[in-house]
Amino acid sequence: MSKQAKVLTKEEFKRVVAVIKNSAHANRNLAAFYLSFYAGLRVCEIASLTLADVIDTNNKVKAQIVLEAHMTKGSKRNVVFVSNALQKLLQQYVDTDCANKALTTALIASQKQSAFSALTLSQLFARIYKQANVVNASSHSGRRTFITTLADNAVNVRVIQALARHSNLNTTMRYIDVTQTKLESAVEHFKI
Repeated sequence: MSKQAKVLTKEEFKRVVAVIKNSAHANRNLAAFYLSFYAGLRVCEIASLTLADVIDTNNKVKAQIVLEAHMTKGSKRNVVFVSNALQKLLQQYVDTDCANKALTTALIASQKQSAFSALTLSQLFARIYKQANVVNASSHSGRRTFITTLADNAVNVRVIQALARHSNLNTTMRYIDVTQTKLESAVEHFKI
């Protein structure tokens, strides 16, 4: 079985954000990073998003993003719920970097204003993690961190499954990171 993507600690997350903020294309790269971490999107889904998928006719970030079948790993139409925090973060990006762009423009666009491929977006994430000195992280780390964080906050596993857009509960369970510290903490909750 292949090694799973690293779940980032709060400190690693902050380090990555700091690296992104101090590099070229900071707003764009933060938007991609936040979509991965705050919505659990896969890189293929992030790469396929256009402005029209994310903003309404008033240029406001939507509370729900519809992923059409051709945009998803499982070729199934899905809805992604966008938290208030993510809406705010994406709105800053839209207001600063996407003004006067056609709605058909890629949300996360290259310098040439073309869409990233899933591969090039994965490579971008890898460079960012390397610069932030986060070992074993990959483009899937945001998604795993999203799912594990929900579990750590006692969100029902069926709700997590729906938010992760997994058809099988076992798939969701494999995403949840279990550590020695979490096991030790869990047994302390047992009381009769």
